[in-house]
Amino acid sequence: MNDAHFYPIGNAGEPWGAAEVAAWRSRQRRHRSYASDVVARIDALADRYEILPYGELDYAGETYAQLAVRTAPVDPDLPTALVTGGVHGYETSGVLGALEFLETKGLEYIGRLNLLVVPCVSPWGYERINRWNYDAVDPNRNFKTEGPSQEATALIELVRAATDDFLVHIDLHETTDTDATEFSPARAARDGKSFEPETIPDGFYLVDDSENPQLAFQKAIITAVEAVTHIAPPDANGEIIGSRVVAHGVIEYPMRELGLCPSITGARYTTTTEVYPDSRRTTPTECIRAQVAAICAGLDYAMEEA
Repeated sequence: MNDAHFYPIGNAGEPWGAAEVAAWRSRQRRHRSYASDVVARIDALADRYEILPYGELDYAGETYAQLAVRTAPVDPDLPTALVTGGVHGYETSGVLGALEFLETKGLEYIGRLNLLVVPCVSPWGYERINRWNYDAVDPNRNFKTEGPSQEATALIELVRAATDDFLVHIDLHETTDTDATEFSPARAARDGKSFEPETIPDGFYLVDDSENPQLAFQKAIITAVEAVTHIAPPDANGEIIGSRVVAHGVIEYPMRELGLCPSITGARYTTTTEVYPDSRRTTPTECIRAQVAAICAGLDYAMEEA
């Protein structure tokens, strides 16, 4: 170990091997229960939706059921909307926002579109409040065929098996102060790179697909969310997290090239939400409400334009 290094695992300039991953894993502690917080709430929806198990993760004897929720029966004449949360398990409002949407708003869309919702893609990360999975892999850079993330591969297979006509995919995320204090330093150490400090945007923003931009769709979501919580302003360079702001609260990434979750359906309308629960201007409850508002606004816009 190099005590002067910016992260307590590994040596500067050297990517991690198996020993470093094991050392990182030994530092992770369970802080909350996927079974109690997520599975129990999904089970309680069984009288209103179909609960669809789509796999099981087994990490050193700890097993996690991978669960999706969908409206049933599926109407082949209607388009399908996919909502995903917890791709990064530590991003709490994405998980709880997906569940709250199902509990309070989801049934309003029956007969208008088919809903497929995966509230928590990364349950091991949810319990450890971590961005990565058990293997120190970020699921949201690995939504590619036969990638290293079991969570991403299982979700790809779920979408492929659905054979639905996906109109929209909304992927729920959040940014926390630990992105700057823990996860960015850990990523740099893991990859043997230098650590570049980052500024966390104060507020909600969206990531559009630069390969399939749908700016009017993004603007509709921003308008709805702005009634709930504040929108992140650009920095002095006109950017948010190093990307040019293309509209109020909107940046773009090449989703498929980066292996990001919204690339997996081929949907016309895709977005990644980002809220900032550590802001002094918001609360965790408000962030969950913002996620629900984003889902509803995105679905409403997509259906109007379909």
